Amino acid sequence: MLAADLEKPAMRSYLAAAKDFASGALTPRQFLEDSVKLFEHWEPKIGAFVYTNLPAARAAADRSTERWRAQKPLSAIDGMPVGIKDIIETVDMPTEMGSPLFAGWRSEKDAASVRALRDAGAVIVGKTVTTEFAASEPRGTCNPWNLSHTQGGSSSGSAASVAVGIVSAALGTQVIGSTIRPASFCGCVGFKPSVNAINRDGSHDYQSQSCTGILGASLDDVWQVAYEIVDRVGGDAGTPGLQGPPRAPTPRKPQALAVLETAGWDAATPNAKAQLNDYVARLKSAGIAIRTRYDDKEVAALERELANAAELSHRCNGWEGRWFFRVMVDRDASKLGPITRERTSKYDGLTLAEYRADLKERARIRAVHAALAARCDAAITLAAPGAAPEGLGSTGNPEFAVPSSLLGVPSLSLPLFEDDGMPLGLQVIDNFDRDADAFAIASWLESWLMQAG
Repeated sequence: MLAADLEKPAMRSYLAAAKDFASGALTPRQFLEDSVKLFEHWEPKIGAFVYTNLPAARAAADRSTERWRAQKPLSAIDGMPVGIKDIIETVDMPTEMGSPLFAGWRSEKDAASVRALRDAGAVIVGKTVTTEFAASEPRGTCNPWNLSHTQGGSSSGSAASVAVGIVSAALGTQVIGSTIRPASFCGCVGFKPSVNAINRDGSHDYQSQSCTGILGASLDDVWQVAYEIVDRVGGDAGTPGLQGPPRAPTPRKPQALAVLETAGWDAATPNAKAQLNDYVARLKSAGIAIRTRYDDKEVAALERELANAAELSHRCNGWEGRWFFRVMVDRDASKLGPITRERTSKYDGLTLAEYRADLKERARIRAVHAALAARCDAAITLAAPGAAPEGLGSTGNPEFAVPSSLLGVPSLSLPLFEDDGMPLGLQVIDNFDRDADAFAIASWLESWLMQAG
């Protein structure tokens, strides 16, 4: 490892390194030891983990090394160091959900996604910091690009640990913006799949919009982790799960893209807007049809429908989770953060009739978005209004991330822009169950930008 690797955040793709495993030029154990060195350097600064199990990780990496030497790896991610958001159960470490109410709590089992990772040979490094119950109360992780700025949430530690190369991928979750936003703020790839695409059994983030997300060093790493999980445990019960090839989808140039401003546009920084607008102009020059609210009635209609996406999402989540938060308040309200207490109170009075009306409204908006599928390959927008804001008391504005959550469709944050010297993501939003298409388009957009300079 070069000293330069410790000077600023630098991601490490496991799939890129694995090309040397069969020859013995590099081993999974050596890759893990570099992870440990990065952990020792960065963890005191960023606080990305709540627990680690390095002895078990080393033992798993040794087993992986032997399999690669025998040319019998369990999967393409055999030996990959990964992190697990501490809202997802692990048999060998507590699952505290970012709350003092669950200090030391163990379920004594792995979540389906974690078991699938182990069966694929992945090396579980530790549990990454989550906001309280994967909601909005921060738990102290710092942004590795600027320690006085938020890293985003709720998949806080997952994004930060990937950004500095401690792990090549980490599990997160998203119900509002908890994968896309931290990926944008920390400068890694973030994937929020279609609802139900990745098995959530054993994850304590289980509202109807919730998804198991993946943050990683590259599109290839992220796709492979998602594929290996679903290949072993499927999607949510009763659903087909993520569908696509056993390796990252081949890049595909889109013919037409919708450009969404979303409710976050007014909050976006001038530089963020300028970068997106410049990128869109360059896409036009590449022969891609661009449709916006200003020249396309269907895009304009969708923009109007998404104006209240955040509040509608919070209302749905508020009804679905209120029984849980009532129990937490009864246990010990003093151990709940102020943001959690405020939100619990705000939505406690919702009625079943109101919830049913909200579900109908959400379904209607999803139909408006689905109508665009015949005319647009995907939509693009910013992943956040700008760089991660200063301060650790908030996880930042989620307005750009929430539309894909409300719609239940796949989205990706690509670390292609920057704002004020910090990362900013380009977001790709596709249609329901077209996760592989989202990767194919995102891969083309990423490679084309690099080629175009």
